[in-house]
Amino acid sequence: MSEKTTQELDMDETLNQALLDNFGFNAFKGNQKDIIGSILNKADTLVIMPTGGGKSLCYQLPAIMQEGTALIISPLIALMKNQVDLMRGYSSNDNIAHFLNSSLSRTQIKQVKTDLIDGHTKMLYVAPETLTKDETVAFLKQLDISFVAVDEAHCISEWGHDFRPEYRRIRAIVDAIDPELPIVALTATATPKVQDDILKNLQLRAPNIYIDSFNRPNLYYEIRPKGKPDVVIKQIIQFIKQNTGKSGIIYCLNRKTTEDIAEMLLANDIKAAAYHAGLEPHVRTERQDQFLSEEIDIIVATIAFGMGIDKPDVRYVIHYNMPKSLENYYQETGRAGRDGLEGRCVGFFNHVDMSKLEKFMRDKPVAEREVGGQHLSEVISYCESATCRREFLLHYFGEPYNEPNCCNCDNCLQPKEKIDLTNSAILAINAILGLKENFNAKYICTFLLGEETQEIIDFEHDQLEYFGEGDEQNRNYWNTVINQILLEDLLRKDIENYGILKVQEAGLEYIKKPYPLLRALNHEYDEVSATIEAETPQMTTLDQTLFNTLRDLRKRVAKVKKVPPYVVFQDRSLEEMATFYPITLEELENINGVSKGKAEKFGKEFIKLITDYVEQNEIERAMDLVMKSVANKSKAKIEIIKQIDKKIPLATIGKNLDLKPNELLAELEKIVDAGTKLNIDYHINNILDRDEQEEIFEYLMTAETDSVSDAARELGTDIYDEDDIRYVRIQFMSKMAH
Repeated sequence: MSEKTTQELDMDETLNQALLDNFGFNAFKGNQKDIIGSILNKADTLVIMPTGGGKSLCYQLPAIMQEGTALIISPLIALMKNQVDLMRGYSSNDNIAHFLNSSLSRTQIKQVKTDLIDGHTKMLYVAPETLTKDETVAFLKQLDISFVAVDEAHCISEWGHDFRPEYRRIRAIVDAIDPELPIVALTATATPKVQDDILKNLQLRAPNIYIDSFNRPNLYYEIRPKGKPDVVIKQIIQFIKQNTGKSGIIYCLNRKTTEDIAEMLLANDIKAAAYHAGLEPHVRTERQDQFLSEEIDIIVATIAFGMGIDKPDVRYVIHYNMPKSLENYYQETGRAGRDGLEGRCVGFFNHVDMSKLEKFMRDKPVAEREVGGQHLSEVISYCESATCRREFLLHYFGEPYNEPNCCNCDNCLQPKEKIDLTNSAILAINAILGLKENFNAKYICTFLLGEETQEIIDFEHDQLEYFGEGDEQNRNYWNTVINQILLEDLLRKDIENYGILKVQEAGLEYIKKPYPLLRALNHEYDEVSATIEAETPQMTTLDQTLFNTLRDLRKRVAKVKKVPPYVVFQDRSLEEMATFYPITLEELENINGVSKGKAEKFGKEFIKLITDYVEQNEIERAMDLVMKSVANKSKAKIEIIKQIDKKIPLATIGKNLDLKPNELLAELEKIVDAGTKLNIDYHINNILDRDEQEEIFEYLMTAETDSVSDAARELGTDIYDEDDIRYVRIQFMSKMAH
């Protein structure tokens, strides 16, 4: 890599200072700096950045830094207001950002336009419907527009999850204002097909394209069979009780369901509220503010809630109804764990919900029904798949994922037995070739099963070589085979041709030189959901009495050992103890955050307390669940430990493992919090002097919690960077806790 020029270094320094001055941040995330540089250089730009990646800042900072006003096209009124309020909060100039949409009165619109003409405003948010009005175009021609930002750009494509016809007119309107204006298009969710549509429809000129990874390693994905409503509600209440005090969102298909579930939660002493488009605007605003200010913990919502909401600590997203596309699912689950910490995504699935979504499309045009049907089939495939959920999602968005186990989804943590699908994969590929690559997965399954449907008879496909060759298996089996060879990139779906399967070059090679294809069969949820009982294998209830008793014991042990309570065991570890009742040191080691050394150092008193409690209360322990809580060691984790033992610089370790600095730091914290010692003194000595290390160390010894933000506030954000505190915390936990 060539060294940066003096001009590039000056630009880096300018951008870093602008970021600090305007937003108070010390460092950019991911591709933010390069994207901002592209916009400042007046280049057309396409940005695909997952929820929580910092898309808004990519156009907000260059808008502030440039002369004129940036025009930001955004589809949701709530999103605009939220963004404008945030910008005004950062700036002493209350007119730094405005919006124009149908929510404003004539007087308010007049004031906004006056501020714009006077040059006080750096950002103008406009709804696409407002933008298409002649009077708006005429007014915008009077302004000095710096660039145009098209937010939620997936709305341009009919293959996107939220197609808006007005978005198709954006290019023509921009040309009417000034054809030389640079355009930046931004979205969190776009398949390769949607990305192509954005580029073509906006006619971006030699664009710089930035696509961040769609992988959100901190998110845990799980799909559960959906049985009777009262059973599902009970599971949801149990889940929330296990996560008391944490913020969560529950998504539902319709307004009535949001109201019903919110009422049920309130009846069970859970602070919750419904949110949907049928509520009065002031009620929606009030409930959104209550959620942001933590007056309520749970929002039960239709998809009307969440777009652009700046709440980084949503700890879980539950789908009572699965959405109509994987793009929707990815975007909605992406509202969990935006701070990079814990985020649990639990969905309830059955085919009844999918049938309802299909019925909603009956009155749509044929082409729209076909597109919608494909989106639904992808959701069904995702839910039924027994393969890694992360791998499935990333493959859908065109990103490879080659890890054998993500260690953070239900299928990886509770894997089904794998079977050899090699011969079946060869048969399926041959069948697709025999049918001239003209049919979708459903038809291929029907053909292999030998079902004499009217369509097959009309085409005389019952006379072909491979018809009925797979009749010893069922439809679920062949769905599994096709899904797996798609994941292996032996096939591709022709999206524009309604899901027709095409054999890739790799598929032709596979027939000649097959390799073992070992995969688990898809889940068959409907069989389970018809008879599901209230207690499911995944659910056990936190014993609150035991948890409180364990916390008291932790406080006593911490006092004797002269360490803060969280050093003994963190709350998450105590929650698992109060759920699974470990009564031996070996069982205790299976609890999250408890290493062998930590169990031996602190565990004996806890084991005795739990053993006595179990006996006195005649508790029947579910040991199978204890075993399933064992954390799997990832390949990256093992490599990090090995390289730190060799005192390899952390920057080098990050490059070796393709981890950004913040990603590596998060991995180090996970390793230590899970109970493994790390000696990173050699790194800390390079970034902090001895007195600084001792000051942070002394604070951590007396702190009530291990919150880094609290530590930074107490120690002084102008003195210590939060990352420096996190590194010392890793050192502290390694020395004191293990």
